Amino acid sequence: MAPKGIYIYGVVPNFYGTTHFQSFEPSGVYAITYQNISAIVSDRDSVHLDLLDRESLGYLLVHHQKTIEELQRKGFNMLIPMKLGTIAASREEVIKILSNGHDLIIDTLTKIEYLTEIDLVVMWANFGEVLKSIAEDVKIREMKEDLLKNKESITKVDQAAIGMLIQEKINAKNKAIEITILDALASFGIDIKMHQVMNDEMVTNSAFLINRNKQEKFEQAIGRLDEEFNGTLNFKLVGPLPCYSFFTLEVDLLNPEKVEQARKELGLKEKTTESEIKKAYLEKAKLFHPDNSQESDDTEKFNKIQNAYHTLLDYAAAAKQSVKEELIFLATEKVKENLTLVKIKE
Repeated sequence: MAPKGIYIYGVVPNFYGTTHFQSFEPSGVYAITYQNISAIVSDRDSVHLDLLDRESLGYLLVHHQKTIEELQRKGFNMLIPMKLGTIAASREEVIKILSNGHDLIIDTLTKIEYLTEIDLVVMWANFGEVLKSIAEDVKIREMKEDLLKNKESITKVDQAAIGMLIQEKINAKNKAIEITILDALASFGIDIKMHQVMNDEMVTNSAFLINRNKQEKFEQAIGRLDEEFNGTLNFKLVGPLPCYSFFTLEVDLLNPEKVEQARKELGLKEKTTESEIKKAYLEKAKLFHPDNSQESDDTEKFNKIQNAYHTLLDYAAAAKQSVKEELIFLATEKVKENLTLVKIKE
């Protein structure tokens, strides 16, 4: 049987009324509070995402997003989503996350107070017609004609070459239209994030961070684009959403053995500072940098030094969140107290 854990959906400020928090409790979702912020959580089996099959991972993703979006519909407009699959071992661990990330969370909540995300997916209404028009392109026609003049039949290699040229034309056409769309909408967005398109029929898959009072004007601009393209494109808007694409909380649980190994790698004492960590790294990096040495062992040593440096920078950030001091303690018993690093993925 899998051990029980506490699944974290996101974090909200505490100024919402009691009825807001009580509204989601019948579904098994509840709040764990630290000072002026709360984690919205539920009890569930503790699992690692890497061990889930595709179907289970898809179910978890849908559940995660539905819960967060339901919270928004209930009036929690200021909500920072947590990274998918974040599970704490105990209530105390949730409090530790809120405590360490408190200043970062408050700063982020202030940023998103009046903001929302709207996702835009644009597809070709009739992709067959697009392919037909591309096939009539002068370069493609000339290529086909040249092949047929010089050969009795077109080989698979020839077909691949034509296919590559067609793909190039599709990509160029989609990119040009995407730029036109984004240029028309750029003034409404504080920020734009591009997501991967799923296939050639999808012109753009983008997320816009906008002020909530501009949502209506944003939608009107989409309507004008729809008219401009005269039905050749399908515009699909999703939102308003929590700011998934721009502000997501992440928790890294650092490995104490790696921290100790990194300390030894850089030759640091059990009390140090960020500037001393950087100084030790630079001194050792000079000795083993690939530009200064042709030895393969030195290249491996340089990579180890780089990894040690980044491990200690993460630990220093976690320690500062935990104890709010400039001095960084690397003694084993202290390291174990400062392994929770809270970050915002932007």
